[in-house]
Amino acid sequence: MMPHGPGMHDFLDLPPPEEGIVAERGEPLAAGVAVAKEDAIILALKEVYDPEIPVDIYELGLIYEIAISENGDVRIVMSLTAPACPVAGQLPIDVAEKAASVEGVGRVQVELTWDPPWNPERMSDEARLALNMF
Repeated sequence: MMPHGPGMHDFLDLPPPEEGIVAERGEPLAAGVAVAKEDAIILALKEVYDPEIPVDIYELGLIYEIAISENGDVRIVMSLTAPACPVAGQLPIDVAEKAASVEGVGRVQVELTWDPPWNPERMSDEARLALNMF
């Protein structure tokens, strides 16, 4: 455990992030650009990892919803493995940036939710295998 000093906090001392829109990235999609498909966004999100778990966030079951508007804007609802997750502030930003980098995606909003709470049952078989949870 790191020593505490002025301005230093143990992540367990911090309150869990609040639910709601926690990250926004991207620009409006230019006219005539084809809107991305959900599969392309999922593929990009599979490049985002919780640094403490060697499985991507999609396979972990942290992504609850991906909604794509006709204009290419994307709304992603996600959770974290725990409210006190040490990357609670950064992981949704990483998700927004990765989704916004997909060809055919306009503005991206990432919403954090705790309902329903994440649990290991949300993991894919691939994630369970990688973590020896069978």
